[in-house]
Amino acid sequence: MDVGKRLARQRKPAVWAALTDGQHERLEQLGIMALAPEPVEVEAVKPSTAAVSAFETGVAALAQYKAHTGSVTVPRRHVETLPDGTQVRLGVFLSNSKSRRATLTADKLAALAALAALGLNWD
Repeated sequence: MDVGKRLARQRKPAVWAALTDGQHERLEQLGIMALAPEPVEVEAVKPSTAAVSAFETGVAALAQYKAHTGSVTVPRRHVETLPDGTQVRLGVFLSNSKSRRATLTADKLAALAALAALGLNWD
């Protein structure tokens, strides 16, 4: 029996935890202690690669338009360029959203209600 291998194995945190209290005491009397657990490496948080829906992009474009013009009255042909370079045909987005509001999901309707609070007319 290789005593060194056995000792190295018993010092591993998982094996040490499985030993009885009596075994711990006998090993500690010999000056043998458990090894510290190895630090767990935490991966850096990666940016989301999930695609943003066209609706979410349109809402972001409208918020940006409101921020720089102070209005939510958008000409039909207006194109808003987002910071990431995405171009949104904002007037078309609003027109389509209005005409399709009966088929929109509850979360999209809630987003539209928030936009209405900004002064957007949905009639």
